[in-house]
Amino acid sequence: MQENKPIKKAVALKYDTQKDKAPKVVAKGKGEVAKNIIKIAQENELPIKKDEDLVELLTKIELDREIPENLYKAVAEVFSFIYNITNKR
Repeated sequence: MQENKPIKKAVALKYDTQKDKAPKVVAKGKGEVAKNIIKIAQENELPIKKDEDLVELLTKIELDREIPENLYKAVAEVFSFIYNITNKR
């Protein structure tokens, strides 16, 4: 009997403070696509934050679209996490 493992999902965000009002979803996917997003992030030494609930919400946003205002706080926490990790390097 096979275990019912949840399908892994991943989302990549980009935030250009010079051009964008808010972060944008630049990649998203599940299964193999998610694994590739994570692999590319690791290869480029980009920080990865695991938050399954937030990923679920972000996968509903169209590619190259800014995140909606109701997700600003949650995404700000992710960027704060990334900022802290980056500064420790």
